[in-house]
Amino acid sequence: MSSYAHAPDSPPPSPPADPEYPVHHDGRGYYKPRRPFWENKTFRVVGLFTVLALCGVIILALVRRQTGTEGFLVGLALAILPVPLLGSAFLWLDRVEPTPWRNAVFAFAWGACAATLVAILANSYATHLLATTFTATPSQTNTLGATFVAPMVEESAKGSAVLLLFLFRRRDFTGIVDGVVIAGLTATGFAFTENILYLGSAFGEDQAYGFSGIASTTAATFFVRVVMTPFAHPLFTSLTGIGFAIAATSPPGKARRWLAPLGGWLLAMVLHGTWNGSASLSPLGFLAVYAMLMIPLFGLLVWLAVWSRSNELKTIRTQLPVYAMAGWIGLPEPVALGSMKARGLARTMARHTHGEAAARTVREYVSFATALAFLRARATRGAAGPDFAARENELLHHLWQRKSVAEPALTQAAFTIQPPYPPVWTQPYAYPQPYQQQPPYQQPYGSYGPGPYDPYRRY
Repeated sequence: MSSYAHAPDSPPPSPPADPEYPVHHDGRGYYKPRRPFWENKTFRVVGLFTVLALCGVIILALVRRQTGTEGFLVGLALAILPVPLLGSAFLWLDRVEPTPWRNAVFAFAWGACAATLVAILANSYATHLLATTFTATPSQTNTLGATFVAPMVEESAKGSAVLLLFLFRRRDFTGIVDGVVIAGLTATGFAFTENILYLGSAFGEDQAYGFSGIASTTAATFFVRVVMTPFAHPLFTSLTGIGFAIAATSPPGKARRWLAPLGGWLLAMVLHGTWNGSASLSPLGFLAVYAMLMIPLFGLLVWLAVWSRSNELKTIRTQLPVYAMAGWIGLPEPVALGSMKARGLARTMARHTHGEAAARTVREYVSFATALAFLRARATRGAAGPDFAARENELLHHLWQRKSVAEPALTQAAFTIQPPYPPVWTQPYAYPQPYQQQPPYQQPYGSYGPGPYDPYRRY
């Protein structure tokens, strides 16, 4: 396990150099290996988003050709309405340990551009193949395509974003919440582009019948896709995300590491196909599927996501005390770091007392401490990987640099939300003075902090 479960007399030592890549420092104690340019993160990010931008241009051109310019603009204006709501919900859910912004942008862009382009091309080809292979009416062909072909194609295209992040950014999957958020953002982007197509086509139909402006077909499509079921695609793909999250947090060698993603993907396709097939039923049958299947499953997903977020906070409170006992963090800090209310209170105290720079330092400290707690939890389950010691060392570096600024605010926040009883894992503690009476503010990112932690000194 960790080699840092002893009281620190000095900052964490620098990690040993990678024998394959020489190490350099960026001036903040963060060590990075020197790699060839094709393995450089910036090079990969630029290349990836260039491909996604190209896919976006192609998909928008295809949608505009099918809906017309006016239909495209109307569809765009209506389809964008649920995006801020869904995006805000996923970001709120992910506040304990926020997904890196590059992952979130990639997920949404993949869903809106690459996955939609693949789905349109594959669905069109599959529909043509069904029409030429089987003796069926156009209505039957469309029903078969929507029920059996579209779910497989679309869930595979959306799930590819989760697969790529699982393969290349696995350490960012710390629990079920991360899988739900990544899959949900991907599906939100997919639904956004798909809604432009459906709403623009509906507007074109209204125009063909001689109506001006938004008429019955457009209004009905908007009600079903944007008002009734904006959560449909996120619900389907979240099952795939949950599967990959279970795999990422499972120890090596366990069967669930590959069964969980496969099972989640299959369930996503089955649920998607059931929902698409209900459109061919009578209005009463469609509403029955919506009320008896979609709404309960959506409620179950919300409950699971909220429970998982609560469990993440519990993980922080149970994993960090070992570092508090050793002196790397303050004794009451696990209580504050495991409470969203205390985190916000600590940032507010730092901002009111020492300005925005202090609040930013507290925010960074909270982020590193959260990552440390999840890293140790993975090590406890045997899923941390061979780089556990180096990653733990890196996180302790960052915490030590910001300790003199963040610790007083978090300590005071801990005693604000919880009665001042001594923590059960340590000796009696000298309770802190009000945060406003702390020593003068020290600039962040300076030296490694105030020196060895003394549990008996007053803060």
